[in-house]
Amino acid sequence: MEKYLFIDRDGTIIEEPVIDKQVDSFEKLKFEPRVISSLKTLQNAGYKLVMVTNQDGLGTDSLPYENFKGPHQLMLDVLASEGVTFEEVLICPHFPHENCACRKPKTGLLGKYLVPGVVDKEHSFVIGDRETDMELAQNMGIGGERYNPETNSWTAIAERLTKIPRTAHVVRNTNETKIDLFVDLDHSGGSEISTGIGFFDHMLDQIATHGGITMKLKATGDLHVDEHHTVEDVGIALGSALRQALGDKRGIGRFGFAVAMDEVEAKLDGLPDDSLMNHPVDACMDISGRPYCVFSCDADFVRQQVGELSTEMVPHFFHSLAYAMGLTLHMKVTTGNTHHQVEALFKAFGRALRMALKKEGNELPSSKGVL
Repeated sequence: MEKYLFIDRDGTIIEEPVIDKQVDSFEKLKFEPRVISSLKTLQNAGYKLVMVTNQDGLGTDSLPYENFKGPHQLMLDVLASEGVTFEEVLICPHFPHENCACRKPKTGLLGKYLVPGVVDKEHSFVIGDRETDMELAQNMGIGGERYNPETNSWTAIAERLTKIPRTAHVVRNTNETKIDLFVDLDHSGGSEISTGIGFFDHMLDQIATHGGITMKLKATGDLHVDEHHTVEDVGIALGSALRQALGDKRGIGRFGFAVAMDEVEAKLDGLPDDSLMNHPVDACMDISGRPYCVFSCDADFVRQQVGELSTEMVPHFFHSLAYAMGLTLHMKVTTGNTHHQVEALFKAFGRALRMALKKEGNELPSSKGVL
């Protein structure tokens, strides 16, 4: 799926003449303030642009095509010279009384964009200066931005749409567990975590703290049986939430790694000296879209349980998370104090995650053009 902006022309990209409402001569062509720079910003942020415009009576005596095409093409040429290009320019040429299927706010011109899986509806918008543009957005099931040079300028629209929060809310209910999870990848602190498994809550908080994210989690499960379903389903929910919050993944670091050899010679940057104790621990990840998980614990965990958490569930949690997130994940810890081993793994995962989630620029970090 792609992020799209469906943009009106007259009154939105170019000024609409007050008297006759028609841009039918070069003298009438005038761009709205800061529209070109804003469209360039939006396009660089990964939006695909589609122009959708009603041109009453185009091709008739009231608006001859010969009068229309010159200013229209000049508008497109000026935009293209600044790097702004449109996937399509869709024009309804009919009068309102003709009751056609293609005149906004109807969606007749937009059939290919209504096919499931084409448009990322959560992150796509209609931009226009009229109420009919907002009705079109509603009919397409996407958001709407009503342009006004005074109250909602192009600068304001571009700033808002390029700073879409990287958040996700996942609700996962089964016969075994009920999970409500919210994550915010761009803000830290204020996490609230409750799974009914105290040590597991503490470990999830390590991911949130060292990952630089906010996690609000409420999970209830069949703990009277054991903790397996709760831990597994939280891993699935967290992986799903991280994947959703990442959106199109543009600008992310993609790769993350954390290595601490021992307390004297190597430590994770920014962590207290004893935070990973004296256990060599590796956490390397690639937000690749290709799930794979390798987990290694030298000589296995000495203890079978830490608090209410079975140590056999630690690798299972990371496997569940990795596959739900589309994450390639390699984790390794040596033998030692079991509490410290497990805590080191969760902290190292959080630190690696922080690196991989960090966003700089808008490029997609893949030579394939897809993640």
